[in-house]
Amino acid sequence: QSGLKQCLAELKQQLAWVERLDVTSGQVADSVSQSASSKDAVDPENDFQREMSFYRQAQAAVLEALPKLRKLHVPTRRPDDYFAEMAKSDQQMQKIRQKLKSKQEAMERSEKAKQLRAMRKYGKKVQTEILQRRQKEKKNMLNAVKKYQKGLSDKLDFLDEEQTSSQGKKKGSASQRIKKGPNAKRRYKNQKFGFGGKKKGSKWNTKESFNDVSSFRSKVAHNKGPGKRGKKALNKRPGKRARQKMKSRAR
Repeated sequence: QSGLKQCLAELKQQLAWVERLDVTSGQVADSVSQSASSKDAVDPENDFQREMSFYRQAQAAVLEALPKLRKLHVPTRRPDDYFAEMAKSDQQMQKIRQKLKSKQEAMERSEKAKQLRAMRKYGKKVQTEILQRRQKEKKNMLNAVKKYQKGLSDKLDFLDEEQTSSQGKKKGSASQRIKKGPNAKRRYKNQKFGFGGKKKGSKWNTKESFNDVSSFRSKVAHNKGPGKRGKKALNKRPGKRARQKMKSRAR
């Protein structure tokens, strides 16, 4: 202890209080009990009590030092136009700003690339689903056509379904376009007259039709009936005088 006092005497300088600004005081009086709490009342193991004792002791020191400073005409309030110099230079702050900016741009690029990858993945998935659906529809339509050609089915619903599915789509290339079904006029005629059955060879002569000549008319066949002068006479142009008479009658 004597050594500590000796070191303190050597370090101690006889300066005015305004140069030292040291204040030694106890805790400020509690506002609730209006009495200063003793040192022994503070439990050092209790963090809240210990910090509150430090806080009150600082309050007591401020209340004791402020009147002394005012008495010595030392200002204790910061003026309104006071600007404190920053601890770091503008050059250092510019470097920090550039680093933060580059980090933010890298994060934005990474997020954008992630979104693009997700969009591409989703687009490929949708495209694959569309192609599979088109192939399935085409396969079903071909199967239905084969069944109809073989006589296993008499329904033409697949034509209406194909026409309905093709509505609202843009016209693509010839290889991508799907053949449409018949229009309304064709469907009406098919319903009214039917498909007629076999067409190929339907007008060929048979032995019975070759021997049956009862409906043959020579005058009709050769255009020599009454009041008929042949094809040349029908298509012959009238003469000039006859045309003039026709014009005068029309006037």
